[in-house]
Amino acid sequence: MKKILFVLIFPLYSFAQFTYVPDDNFEQALINLGVDSLIDDYVGTAGIDTITYLYISNRGISDLTGIEDFISLRGLFCYSNQLTFLDLSNNSQLFEVSCGSNLLTSLDIRNGNTQGLWYFISTNNPSLTCIDVDDVLWADYNWATDTWTIFSTNCSVSNLEENNSTVNRLLKVVDIYGRSIRPKPNIPLFYIFEDGRVEKKIVIK
Repeated sequence: MKKILFVLIFPLYSFAQFTYVPDDNFEQALINLGVDSLIDDYVGTAGIDTITYLYISNRGISDLTGIEDFISLRGLFCYSNQLTFLDLSNNSQLFEVSCGSNLLTSLDIRNGNTQGLWYFISTNNPSLTCIDVDDVLWADYNWATDTWTIFSTNCSVSNLEENNSTVNRLLKVVDIYGRSIRPKPNIPLFYIFEDGRVEKKIVIK
């Protein structure tokens, strides 16, 4: 009896990983960058997980879903869009973020690397009252936000109400000689607040 051998051939692309990108304007921006070719709500993950800088300002983008797979991202410039929420909790390599002039109501930067983010600006977001971060003191001293925006490790509704009534702004950080200084690791620093409270802190790296 003859034995018939069947060989099943699957196209290689069936095993490729894709990232969901529902905003057509965001996907078009990626097409313009040459990492995608068709507006179909998906982009190959291998084409974006090595991108280090993303300049997508003033593109009419309202949703940056998919940004979580830009795991090598160092700089994100997405100002002057229509973003209402932004989750950067999976982008642990960020060094620069500019997300001002949007419609943000929710912004999460709890990515375990607050002190690695040296340039941050979120001004001109009228409805952004709270930003989720890992290190409130660092963010409050180093990042630029609107005067009505606070930082918290949990911007839940109940926590936000509590924080809004007890906001105590950081005035400055000084070293042991009383000189104003930007926060640095491995040296004792004193954080001075509006109500006169002083906290001593050493960040070990």
